[in-house]
Amino acid sequence: MAAAYGRDLAHIHDAGFGGFAAALAPGLLRLLHRAGIHGGLVVDLGCGSGIWARELTDAGYQALGVDVSPAMLALARRRAPAARFVHASLLRFEPPPCDAVTSLGECVNYLFDEGAGTVEGLGRLFRRVHDALRPGGVFICELAQPGQVPGPEPRRGHRLAADWAILYEVEEDARTKILTRSMTTFRQAGPGGLYRRSEEVHRQRLYDTAEILPALAGAGFRVRTLRRIGSHRLAPAHVAFVATRP
Repeated sequence: MAAAYGRDLAHIHDAGFGGFAAALAPGLLRLLHRAGIHGGLVVDLGCGSGIWARELTDAGYQALGVDVSPAMLALARRRAPAARFVHASLLRFEPPPCDAVTSLGECVNYLFDEGAGTVEGLGRLFRRVHDALRPGGVFICELAQPGQVPGPEPRRGHRLAADWAILYEVEEDARTKILTRSMTTFRQAGPGGLYRRSEEVHRQRLYDTAEILPALAGAGFRVRTLRRIGSHRLAPAHVAFVATRP
């Protein structure tokens, strides 16, 4: 299994990019309510630092978070003590019987696992999710599509805070639909002002809607797509699928 959010990148992702999960939470709760799901167990595949899990438990749901990053899970357990968390690959995890399943933040795109990155592998995941859901249960899955890097040159950027910084470069291979994100992080390591440097390279397989819809339908779901969850518009070249078990 490839490196997946070590302690410094996990901290920076939570501090600098966790607003995504917080912004989605009101709209996600409305989607659950419209499906008649006002309580019960919600499984979050790729739970990260537990922002959505905390929103769920505060709203009266039971939450089970799954993630491959021990550093992310350490943050999640502190943030959402009423939730339960499991260290596992979302592609191999067997969800227990539940009322809803979510996967946010491009989690199904990542190539952390050997054999990840195929529609067939996602189809097996979708069937496990379908079988775990009660009738009427929903699976909400947000993912990245081709077009993350609009031009031929890599996209570069950075973010700065008082005690950390991140530099990143993103490349997209249009032929293979593989996105590569190279990140260098600096995090203040102690009171002396010294910074610790670390590097991670993440790869993702980008999926077209036309690839995902048949896989969800083949697992037994009724599916609709969203470009907005509540008042939050998804980033360009991102889509959410709301899949209902009949």
